[in-house]
Amino acid sequence: MSAENTHPVPPGAESPPPDASLEADDGVEADHGVEVDREVEVDRGVEERAGATKTEGRSAGAERAAAALAGVAAEPGVAKPDAILVADDVAKAFGGVRAVRVEHLEVQRGTITALIGPNGAGKSTFFNLVSGFDHADSGRWSFDGKDISKAPAYRIARLGMIRTFQLTKALMRLTTLENVMLGGIDQRGERLLASPWRWIWRSQEREVEARADALLERFQLAHMRDEFAGIMSGGQRKLLEMARAMMVNPAMIMLDEPMAGVNPALTQSLLGHIEQLRDEGTTIILVEHDMDVIMSISDWIVVFAQGAVIAEGRPNDIRSNAKVIEAYLGKSRGLPDTSPPIDLGAAATASQEEGA
Repeated sequence: MSAENTHPVPPGAESPPPDASLEADDGVEADHGVEVDREVEVDRGVEERAGATKTEGRSAGAERAAAALAGVAAEPGVAKPDAILVADDVAKAFGGVRAVRVEHLEVQRGTITALIGPNGAGKSTFFNLVSGFDHADSGRWSFDGKDISKAPAYRIARLGMIRTFQLTKALMRLTTLENVMLGGIDQRGERLLASPWRWIWRSQEREVEARADALLERFQLAHMRDEFAGIMSGGQRKLLEMARAMMVNPAMIMLDEPMAGVNPALTQSLLGHIEQLRDEGTTIILVEHDMDVIMSISDWIVVFAQGAVIAEGRPNDIRSNAKVIEAYLGKSRGLPDTSPPIDLGAAATASQEEGA
C-alpha cells in the first residue's frame, strides 16, 4: 500500500497500548459492548445457516473432499491423490530436543486438514518451517509442485501459500481497511522510485482498496473499516488476518490456532468462513486444540506427538486410535483395562468442562 502508513491519534484520544494485541478479549469487549452485540448478531446468522446446512447434508466442498480421500488408508505418511504440500524428512532441533522429525507428510488439495497433538508436539514449529519463518536442520518440501525448502517467507506467500498466527499480527495504529490493503502484492506505489509519483499507482491503489472493501464485507468487518485495529476484539483480529490473507488469492491458507482467545460469539462465524473457503477450492491447514471444532470441520486429521506424525485419517479414524489416545491421555501402567475404547472427542470435551 502506497498511502501514508501511519495515522495520527485524534486529539484527546489515548494511544493504543503497545501490547494491545495480547489483551484478553474480555477486557476489550467490556469497553466495546456495541461490537460484541454485532458479533452476537453475526453468530446467530451463521448458526442459522449452519443449521440449514446440516439438515440438507454436507456442503459441496465437503463432498468433494470426501470423494477425493475415498480409499486413502488411515496411516501415517500415506500418499494423497492430489497433494498440494509434500514434506520429506523435515527435522528441527532446539538444543538437544528434537522438535520436529516428520518423515513424510502430504496434504490433499481442496480439503480442511487439521494438525492436532499435545502441547509441544511440534505442530506450530512445523508450520514455521514449511512457511519459511524458521530454518529446518534437514528435509525438503514442495508446494504445488515447486520446491520451497530454501525459499524465504515472502516468496512462499507470493506463490499462494499464506499463514496466520496464533497471536494476531495486526498493526494497531492503522485502520482496519489499511491493514487489509497491506496484503496486496506487487503494488507499484511501494517501490522507492515510483512512490513520489501518485499518478503512476493511483488507479492500482483504487483497485486494491475496492478489493479490501469487498473482503471487509465478506468477513463482517465493514463497520470497522475506518477504526484503528487496536480497538478490535481478539475474534475480530482473527477475521482481519483471514481477510488480509485473501488479498493474495491464496491456494492454501495455514491457520495457527484460529479459535484461540476467541469468544463464543465469533467461533461459529470463523468456522463458517473456513468452510466457505474450502468450498470455494482453497486448501486449509489448521492447528487447533478444540476437539469439538476439529471433529466437526476437518476432512482429514494429522496427529503429531514428540515432533513426529503418529496417525492420520478421517475424524472417525482418529477418535478411537489407540496411539492418539495414548498421546493425549498417557499410557496405562496399572491393571489391564477391560473398559470399552475411549471416544477422544468426548474425553477432550469432558476435560474442558471440568477445567471450566
